[in-house]
Amino acid sequence: MEQRARRTFSDEFKARAVELCRTSGKSVAEVAKDLGVANSGLRVWLKQSEVDAGRGPPAR
Repeated sequence: MEQRARRTFSDEFKARAVELCRTSGKSVAEVAKDLGVANSGLRVWLKQSEVDAGRGPPAR
């Protein structure tokens, strides 16, 4: 079985994706599909943005 190469995303891309989740009225799944990223990855970015803003527990 062939593995896909791991993609990396810039901090700017992640910030825009998080902002879309918060302002578009779309679900995380819809935004992830629109952007071509995994739901789980987008959820991690959302959680990390809360931690970075001082509104959540630190990531492990």
